[in-house]
Order: sequence, then C-alpha cells, then structure tokens
Amino acid sequence: MSEGSRVMLDAYDDHSDQRSLSLDDTSSIEESPEDTRLSLETSNDVIPYIGQKFVSHDAAYEFYSEFAKRCGFSIRRHRTEGKDGVGKGLTRRYFVCHRAGNTPIKASNESKPQRNRKSSRCGCRAYMRISKNTDSGVPDWRVTGFANHHNHDLLEANQVRFLPAYRTISDIDKNRILMFAKTGISVQQMMRLMELEKCVEPGFLPFTEKDVRNLLQSFKKMDQEEENIDLLRMCKNISDKDPNFKYDFTIDSNNRLENIAWSYASSVQAYELYGDAVVFDTTHRLTAFDMPLGIWVGMNNYGMPCFFGCVLLREENTQSFSWALRAFLSFMNGRAPQTLLTDQNMCLKEGIVTEMPTTKHALCIWLIVAKFPSWFNAVLGERYNEWKAEFYRLYNLETIDDFELGWREMVDSFNLHTNRHIANLFAFRALWALPYLRSHFFAGMTLPGLSKSINAFIQRFLSAQTRLAHFVEQVAVAVDFRDQAGEQQTMQQNLQNISLKTGAPMEAHAASVFTPHAFCKLQDELVMAAHYASFHLEDGCFLVRHHTKIDGGWKVIWVPHNELISCSCLMFEFSGILCRHALRVLSMLNCFQIPDRYLPLRWRRVNSSLSKLVQSSLSNEHAGRVQALQSMVSVLISEAAKSEERLDLASQEISMLLSRIREQPVPIHGTQRGR
Repeated sequence: MSEGSRVMLDAYDDHSDQRSLSLDDTSSIEESPEDTRLSLETSNDVIPYIGQKFVSHDAAYEFYSEFAKRCGFSIRRHRTEGKDGVGKGLTRRYFVCHRAGNTPIKASNESKPQRNRKSSRCGCRAYMRISKNTDSGVPDWRVTGFANHHNHDLLEANQVRFLPAYRTISDIDKNRILMFAKTGISVQQMMRLMELEKCVEPGFLPFTEKDVRNLLQSFKKMDQEEENIDLLRMCKNISDKDPNFKYDFTIDSNNRLENIAWSYASSVQAYELYGDAVVFDTTHRLTAFDMPLGIWVGMNNYGMPCFFGCVLLREENTQSFSWALRAFLSFMNGRAPQTLLTDQNMCLKEGIVTEMPTTKHALCIWLIVAKFPSWFNAVLGERYNEWKAEFYRLYNLETIDDFELGWREMVDSFNLHTNRHIANLFAFRALWALPYLRSHFFAGMTLPGLSKSINAFIQRFLSAQTRLAHFVEQVAVAVDFRDQAGEQQTMQQNLQNISLKTGAPMEAHAASVFTPHAFCKLQDELVMAAHYASFHLEDGCFLVRHHTKIDGGWKVIWVPHNELISCSCLMFEFSGILCRHALRVLSMLNCFQIPDRYLPLRWRRVNSSLSKLVQSSLSNEHAGRVQALQSMVSVLISEAAKSEERLDLASQEISMLLSRIREQPVPIHGTQRGR
C-alpha cells in the first residue's frame, strides 16, 4: 500500500475538525484497545460506536442508515477491501455520508451538450467503517471507525424524507399506481388517493410525484417491438367489434411502428355535422413513450368540445404531419375542414398547405397567450398587465388598418422595438389576429375559454401512459365519458326556461330553432340592436351605427329577392350568428322571422338539425319512425321538466336506455371502413 493511500486512510480515523477528508482513495487502520474501550463506555445502542457488532454487513448498513435518517442525512456504500469468494473474502466496508467526496470535473465536449446539474457532494467526511472479525469462530462485523462530523447543514425531520435514499415505492404501491394509470387519472390525483388510503397528511408519502412519473416513464424501456404488436392487435380487436372504428399506421424500413392515427364511429358522425372548424392540438406528448400526440377537436351545436381523432407520431417533421393530415382526411371521407387551428409549428404549417390547400389555417390564440408570462413578464415588469390588456384590445379590433396602426403605437409605448417575440407575433399576425380572420368561419373556437374544456378532456387520458394499447383504450373511455357528459349537458340546456328579453317575433323564432348556446349569443345581439340607428343610403344599402355616435358605423347590404343580408363587421361569416347591425336592418324592414339561411344547421337543436340528416339517409319507412321517436322525445322533455323528481327519473332511465342502445350493432351500408 502506498504512503499516499495510508495518509488518506488516517483521515477517516481523524475526528478533529481541522482536516479535510478525501473519499476517493481511502482505507483504514485498526484502533487501539484503549480507543475501543473508551467508545464502548460512552456509547449506546442508538449511536454507532467502536466495537459494535453486527451479524452481517447489510445489518450494519441498515443500522447506520436509520441513524443517518434520524440525524438528517443519508448514506451510501463507498469502498470495500477484499472480494467475496477470493482469498479471505470481503474483509472491510465503508459507508459514507451522501455528500462525501467531490464530483470530478468532466472534460467539455463542444459537440455534445452538457447537462448543467449541480452536485450535492461537498467533501463531507462523516463515515462508518466495519471490519470482518473471525476471532470467536463465528464471523461477525464490527465497527472499527466512525465519525459524525459534517461540513454541511443537516436536514430537519420533515425534510430528510425527501432524500433519494429514503424515497421508495413498494411493490404494492407500484401495482396500485399502475392500476390508477390505466384509469387515466393524473399523477396528482394518484398521490391524493394514496394519501387518503394510507391516512397520511398531504406530502407525507414515502415517495414524491417525481418518483411516480419516473416509474411510469420506466415503462417506455419495454420491448418496443412487442409494444407495437400489442397496439396494432388492440386496434384490430376494436375494429372487429366495431367496423366503424377507423385507424391507419405506417411502418419504417426496420418494420417498426412509425405513426398511428385512429378515430371512433361517434367521432366520424360528429365530424359530419361539426367538422367545419377544427382544432388540431399537437402541444402534448405521450411522456412514457416520448411520442408527440396530436388531437383533433371541434365544437358541437351546444358549445361543447367533440373529439374527432387522435394521432401518435415518432417525429415532429413535415413528412409525419402530412401523413397525419392525410390519415385524418381518409377517416372523414376526404372532407377537409373550412378552418383549422393549430399551434405555431412550421412543419405542420407546410403540411396543411400541401394536404389541405382549401382550408384556412390559423393559430390558436390561447396557445399563444399561454406563452406570454415567459415571454414578457420579466421584460415588462409592472406594466405586463397593462400591455396584456392592450394586446387583447388590438386582437379584437375589426379592421386591419386599425390593428396595424395600434400595433405600432403599442410597440412605441412599451419600447418593444427589439423584442423578438413581438417581431414574431407581428410577422404571423395574419394567422392569429381577428381583423385578418373575420371573413372565415371559426364556430367561436377563437375564444380563450374553450381551451379549458379542451384541456380538461385531454387530461382525462394523457396520464394513462402504461402501455400504448392501454392508452388507445383510455382515449375511447374518455371519448365515451365526454359523449355521455355532453348528452347530460345538452338535456340540461334543453330543459332551461328560455326567457325572451325583447318580445320581438324574431327572438321567439330563433329560440324555437337554435340550441340554447347559440340562441343566447343571438339574443345578446338582438338586445343590442335596439341601441343602433339605421340609415337607408340607397337601394339595399344601409348604414348602422350606435345611437350615441355621429359618424362611422357599419355597412349592411340587403337583397330582398333572395333574402340575402351581409354586414361589413363579418360576424355571421366568422361565427354563424347574425350581428346586431343586420338584425337592426331586418327589424326596420318589418321582418318577423330570421331568413332560414341565417339559421345554420350546425347551431340548430338536435331535433331540427339531425332530422334532416337522418331522414335523408334512411328509407321513407324508417323516416316515419324517426319522426315519431322525435315526437316522443319532445313530450318526454316537456313532462320531465315539470318537477325535480320527474327530471331525476327521466335522466336515470334515459342513461340506462342509451347504454343498452349502444350495445346494439350498427349495420354497414356499403361504406369503406378503415383497416
């Protein structure tokens, strides 16, 4: 043994506070009988002492670990002398504080990014050494060195449990976590449930949310080939049971699954009615498998999100996004949406131009606004909220000229001339600012509030990340839950007593045709129409402005022969709801009903919108039965609304009836199905 090594060994036995301890090359020397005797006389069974005996080195480790936990630190196994099965075997072990030693500086590699992780090691010299003793004939392990001097602060009892050495997930808890993951609940919900089950206070489980996420993450290390086979088998099984389920996938040159997309029968049916405006949200990832996740979502006639389809991609590039868009179009019988809202992704933008050339592409405003705190909070400081209010004002302006003038003034006012995010927003203004988008139909999906309901839907299955096959199942469960919740909300809306605010015949007419969601928006415009003055300029041309204004206004064109009306504010083109300006002109012209073309099918009640669609696809014999069923449903709703007891009974019975109906097979009428 070298002299340098022997000096290092002495450091372990030195109990003074003046010397530093290196843990990179250490051994030990035996203590004198006097030292041993002194330690034995001044020790107890809680604190390690020289000469303390253990039946095995593992028992010694467990004892020292419990001692360390009580003191506020953790330990790790350091070095050994000897080796099991060779010569005398293992003869000596060192256990050290978790902050012992120093992390060596790694040589930098410019071609490889370095992780900037701070090490917890600070050269702490606390340790315990044990040596094997065979004097009594029965081998045991004795403490031959111990120091409890730390050069760092020790943790409190409520902090030490967060050290990695004391954070463990038992096999029982692992199984429980995996069961929770299959149900689709979030990691936070898992933690709360297990705290309740174990009767511990919040935050006092022997593991953290990060540990649970790491556990779920570990499943991505499963055999990928087997995982892919299970996923495709699951999709085939679903397709065998429900021929209306559609899916498609691609295989790479190594015969591995590359991309997969799918859609359910109810989703395809919903797209037929509400596929005019679609959100394609690609901001999420299936973390356990490190795969980008894309979800197609729309809005139904009751203002609730409806699921259209889902895609998992291996890479986020133009080729993958183009394939995803083609797969989606094939599911929807080749019909592209009028408008498609996405995140700001250049690869996706290129794919839309190629695969959906007639679709208006726009950016989701709520995905942009979500980035504002990280972009502008530090830059603007106390003026951040003031700037954000000004941004929303500009966003909602009606004319492009007003927007661009206001934008320049905003940049000057807040001194944002060199801010790259402001420059980027302005460069892409035609994709997100309303003055550039009002001539296109968006079904109200530019409203920030929609993001909450969409995210709530996505989060129901985003945490189900145990197996890919289970994930596909979980999406189906979430879609079914969304459909059932939507049916309950639809019934609740239909049972609401709609109060007419103007008494105008047009209002009563709209209330009988539109869903409550759409009618409320039209009613707001009808109420405000009374505050506007209308001036007849020439044949079919009117100027409408607020009664307090003496200039400006909106131009409304009326063609009585075809009952065509249009307004320069473009509200109907944008939302499918007539604006106050057009309604003011119709009222002045003594129109007592809104022209049929301005009561879009996508905003009508189910019994008025679906009946036309259903009857056009069924034989005359079936059409009569459908009409009779609709009459029965109308009577059911009117009777159930008369008391809370009737309403509860109707809701309970209808839920059971719907479950039974869904179990019945749906006949195929020559429609091409997905494989």
